[in-house]
Amino acid sequence: MIVYSGTVTSRYPFLISIPHGGTDIPTELAGRLALTQQELRYYCDPMTRELYDFRSSSQAFIDTTVSRMAVDLNRPPLPLPPRDPDGIIKLRAIDGRAVYREGLFPDIALIHRVMMAWYFPYHQRIDELIDQHDVKIAFDCHSMLPVGSAEQKDAGKKRPLICLGNNGDRKGRAKKGGIATCPESWINTLADGFRSEFSYDREVAINNPFSGGFISNAHYWRKGIPWIQVEVNRSLYEPGSGAGHPQGCDGPVNALRERIWRVLTGFWDSHAGDM
Repeated sequence: MIVYSGTVTSRYPFLISIPHGGTDIPTELAGRLALTQQELRYYCDPMTRELYDFRSSSQAFIDTTVSRMAVDLNRPPLPLPPRDPDGIIKLRAIDGRAVYREGLFPDIALIHRVMMAWYFPYHQRIDELIDQHDVKIAFDCHSMLPVGSAEQKDAGKKRPLICLGNNGDRKGRAKKGGIATCPESWINTLADGFRSEFSYDREVAINNPFSGGFISNAHYWRKGIPWIQVEVNRSLYEPGSGAGHPQGCDGPVNALRERIWRVLTGFWDSHAGDM
């Protein structure tokens, strides 16, 4: 199920997208995956549907119950596996584990059915929400493990507590020959907001280790609405997942959600006149 809403009377002109918080496996793929329910939760962005639940205060909101291990909404539709083992339909998890039972990987017809049921409706609805509501900026909302996993570019490296992405460099500037999905000043202002709210300095990073996925890049191209990808370290809300970060990080999801919202709204209230 894809969950979405729009509120024309909301004060904040935000679109909130949460593509990786689900754990459901479509019935078409039932019995094919080699992962337990606990493992499915580990490989998704656990609790992000609660952590970023700003639907009542934002112009537009979209999330999904489907697991990214069944269909990853934040990947481009091509190439299909086996060319991209971590693409829209996954061969392997971030630590190298096989996603499907031997001999049960879906064929192209089944892949097409899953994409038509889950992938394309999510992206179509984002465009519709932007067209139908007063959206001025969109946030693609995620969580990340405290340390890079075996098959990721930052394998074994400690991650920041907050990572903001706009497809640029580590200062938020567009890379040579590329584009940034929001102005450099916007992402730096938001980063300063997180540093102020949480008293972090180096623990708030820009475009490192994640610079933004297919959702923010594709829909910025399609609609011209600025996008920022937000990644929150799971050590901030998952007891036992810490990796040497400052004491006192673990806390209830509700309290953390309120602090994130305070940062997002403070960013907009202080600088909306310049945007």
